[in-house]
Amino acid sequence: MPARRWIAHLDMDAFYASVELLRYPQLRGLPVVIGGGRRHQPQPQPDGSLKFATLKGYAGRGVITTATYPARDLGVHSGMGLMKAAMRAPDAILLPTDFDSYRHYSRQFKAAVAEVAPVIEDRGIDEIYIDLTAVPGAQEAVGHDPLGGIRAVAQEIRNNVVRRTGLTCSVGVTPNKLLSKIGSELDKPDGLTVLTEADIPTLIWPLPVRRINGIGPKAGAKLQAMGIRTIGELAAQPRARLLEDFGRSYGAWLHEAAHGRDDRPVVTHSEPVSMSRETTFDRDLHAVRDKAELAGVFTELCQRVAQDLQRKGYVGRTVGIKLRFEDFATVTRDQTIDTATADAATIRRVAGQCLKRVDLARRLRLLGVRVGNLSKASRLG
Repeated sequence: MPARRWIAHLDMDAFYASVELLRYPQLRGLPVVIGGGRRHQPQPQPDGSLKFATLKGYAGRGVITTATYPARDLGVHSGMGLMKAAMRAPDAILLPTDFDSYRHYSRQFKAAVAEVAPVIEDRGIDEIYIDLTAVPGAQEAVGHDPLGGIRAVAQEIRNNVVRRTGLTCSVGVTPNKLLSKIGSELDKPDGLTVLTEADIPTLIWPLPVRRINGIGPKAGAKLQAMGIRTIGELAAQPRARLLEDFGRSYGAWLHEAAHGRDDRPVVTHSEPVSMSRETTFDRDLHAVRDKAELAGVFTELCQRVAQDLQRKGYVGRTVGIKLRFEDFATVTRDQTIDTATADAATIRRVAGQCLKRVDLARRLRLLGVRVGNLSKASRLG
């Protein structure tokens, strides 16, 4: 009899905020928001303590990268503008992002998982899928619990992550990636959920349709307009109706997803398509009157993209820029060069040439630099 497939989805709990709480343990239990510019660094005081900025009086266009759970309880969340968040939680503490630190802890938690279960699909800085099917002990019963073995393996992973990083995670373990992604959200933070197909009617079907990863705002709104609000109501729809209303491909996927079916494997490696950096300004900048400030930001973005490429061992042949103007119109330009590069000066020169192809009469609110058409640096020469 073939082994039951077990796939885990591991999601770090409020990852960026949790990393910051390792650095500032005195903030544990308080509403803390991560985002905004670097000017919000904690300020040392004469008595050795730190003075932390708060959302009160914040002015600018920054957005929340993440927030602690006490902050979320006040109605603020990732992606929300900091000025809007300030109206809901003026006394919440504001910390700047530190992506170097987040990347360090990301590598640490993934290494901790790999010590127990090496078949890992990287889904970003704070989440992974793990194939637990062949991990020793996963298929065994423990006492009267037929799922005791897989629970023990998942708990060992969670314990290893805490030992290595001091951070907690939430894990969903099910027969496939789709259900595991849902499962990891059912007991946050610091939770472990193990589900089988038998649990779908009682634990999955009552959930809103948007809990299925792949049903976005537009599809969710259309389903709601059709009177379909829960996953169970979606599962009850005739397959033919979904095909008619959503097209053959997406309609068929909706039908399968609602019944918890997903045969995608855990993919252990994928090549990035591009690497980019962008920033939204606190105030609109003019290409002439704010030329020096823009030039400095532009150069820094090119340098950061180059560092990303070098750190991950890639070079690219297509350099592009992204501009968003005061009226929210977005423009992109790119240029392909003969020799792939990860050199900051070369990226800056080619990006500058792209910039010359844009009418800069309007003020800018966002600037970005991208390098695509990537290949491994080791493949050259």
